[in-house]
Amino acid sequence: MRTRLSICRRKARFASEADALRVAEQAAYPLRPYRCDRCFLFHLTGRTKGKRIPRFALDRGNITAS
Repeated sequence: MRTRLSICRRKARFASEADALRVAEQAAYPLRPYRCDRCFLFHLTGRTKGKRIPRFALDRGNITAS
């Protein structure tokens, strides 16, 4: 599904996936980075169903791999 431009403009943008993961690691809930098809930078999303979960979220124990 394509990211709406209005959503892209409101979200924080990260130049690399590593930068986005550093911020996601500090969050109280699981986040994962994705490359935006509008700006071609990285954003964070809380949608994790069926997606790869970052290792730190699994290690933290607040989400299970299924």
